[in-house]
Formats: sequence, structure tokens, C-alpha cells
Amino acid sequence: MKKAILWIVNSWRRVMDVRYNPLRFIADPSIQTYFTVVLFTMWSVYFGLLATYYFGWVNYNILTSILIHIAVILPISFTNAVFYDAERNNSKWLKRWYEN
Repeated sequence: MKKAILWIVNSWRRVMDVRYNPLRFIADPSIQTYFTVVLFTMWSVYFGLLATYYFGWVNYNILTSILIHIAVILPISFTNAVFYDAERNNSKWLKRWYEN
């Protein structure tokens, strides 16, 4: 379970953390956030259309896709925030977590 959580945190940071992704070159944080939301919405729409067309999920629509993506991203965001806060504060539990 620990390996899975660490994999999720590291994967999340590669895509969503502006310290690692190409959006880091945009100086204004509000513009970074704007592009993140636009990309999120674009991919939700894409997967909604893909599910409707290829899987034949006729009742699966764009709004449903966005809501499902939010339902997945919120817990991942919360997990990332906990780890980020622990790293920033040099928490002992996180050091032990990485050592074991």
C-alpha cells in the first residue's frame, strides 16, 4: 500500500506540480492555474467522448466525465498536500515512511 501511495504522489507531481511540469516557465501562478484547469477540462471532455464512442456508454456525458475526474483528483490532491506539508515541515513520520 505504501508503494502505491508513493507512486501516486510522485506521478501526480510529474504532471500537476508546476515545479516539475512545463508550466513552471509561466511566471504568473494564476495563469498556471488557468492552464491547469483548461487542460483538466479538455482531458475530461476527451475521455467522456472516448467512453461514449468506443464503449457505447450512451448515458455517459461530458458533465459525468468531469465529475468522475474530480472525484478521482480530489483524494489524490489531498494526499499530495499532506505529503507536501510533511516535507516542508521535515516531519519525522515522513522520514520513517521513506526509510521503511
